[in-house]
Amino acid sequence: MLYLDANATEPLRPAARQSACAAMELGGNPSSIHAAGRAARRVLEEARERLAARLNARPQDIVFTSGATEANALALHGLGAGRPILIGATEHDAIRAAAPDAVVIPVNAAGRVDLAELDGLLVAHRRALVCLMAANNETGVCHDIAGAAAVCGAHGALLHVDAVQAAGRAREDWLAMGAASLAISGHKFGGPMGAGALVLGPSVEIGQWLRGGGQERGRRGGTPALPAIAGMAAALDESYDAERIALYRDEIEAFCRGLGAVVAGADAPRLPNTACLVMPGLRADTQLIGLDLAGIAVSAGSACSSGKVAASHVLLAMGFGDLAGCAIRVSLPWNVTAEAVPAFCAAYEKMLARALPRTAAAAT
Repeated sequence: MLYLDANATEPLRPAARQSACAAMELGGNPSSIHAAGRAARRVLEEARERLAARLNARPQDIVFTSGATEANALALHGLGAGRPILIGATEHDAIRAAAPDAVVIPVNAAGRVDLAELDGLLVAHRRALVCLMAANNETGVCHDIAGAAAVCGAHGALLHVDAVQAAGRAREDWLAMGAASLAISGHKFGGPMGAGALVLGPSVEIGQWLRGGGQERGRRGGTPALPAIAGMAAALDESYDAERIALYRDEIEAFCRGLGAVVAGADAPRLPNTACLVMPGLRADTQLIGLDLAGIAVSAGSACSSGKVAASHVLLAMGFGDLAGCAIRVSLPWNVTAEAVPAFCAAYEKMLARALPRTAAAAT
């Protein structure tokens, strides 16, 4: 299997595996006051400090969660109470489902929120909570977070950044740009599944989310997933070869364009690893099945949609219309090698050769 679905989950980093296994061997509960508990507490707080250093935050402003979905929900619950909520049209379902009545900010054909549109909406919805992805999970398109934060600040609004896909791949200081909070998820940058965090700005506070034993400074109860948290902190410390990975992505896109594919978001700033390939006339599920049979793991849209393959709301918002159901996402992992490029290209070309004649015949 050639794994090219890193935006669903990155392969586990060796350092993350080592840290997670070491934490698993401890056996203590971080809330216990005996020696085993104190040892577990040290691992927990060391992980908090490592994440804070990488994200330019204070350790006390890191709130550990079960993942990004909970971190985003915590931001909406803690920062959105009593405020209008505005979300980008291409946000992840974790935001869309948690704020079903939110005002939607349109995006342009490149998939980026227009700051003039945002400014106009904030005139009508002052002191709102605005939720934007640092980078889109389907296209890799990056929003102008610094610009959005400036617009929000001018209207007394708060900006929550879903940094799930960008953390570990784009070394940007979103809190310094003016974000009130960030959501991250460990397995998206090479940590174990089961841990994430809401990262608060220095002047931001939230109330209680899950009632329990008072963990996480009373913000989120429940025994922390210590091995996953330790692995998450170790993974975020690892280097990321963006230049090499972007080169492989560009080679794949150039080849697929030559076969008739359209690259969604190609004219916008993007993550280095993500290619959203739209093939007119060929359904995404047909492409996925053909590539899977060839031993290539890619996806269509978000991996958090219970295995469904449907027209992408992201591409619909970008104006792709009927083509929104004809896109696959190739997302290169941190450990991708040069051999992946010709292997994918050969499988993609063969898949098209098999599928397109049947598609054309069915249409007639």
